Amino acid sequence: MPWTPERYPASMRHLDAATRMKAIEIANALLDEGMDDGKAIRIAIAKAKQWAARHLGGEGPRDPWDPPG
Repeated sequence: MPWTPERYPASMRHLDAATRMKAIEIANALLDEGMDDGKAIRIAIAKAKQWAARHLGGEGPRDPWDPPG
């Protein structure tokens, strides 16, 4: 069952709303690809934090696989 803004892993509780939504989106995509829950959650939180640093202000750590820009 996919995660939603109302039902998401407890480890996403500390994220702000926009970052949590991105983490949910990423985690659901990873689950669709067959990844197990625990790994999908960890990766989704890390990627969502990177996304937030780039898109919501500040210069956060860059993912080396992201294109420049």
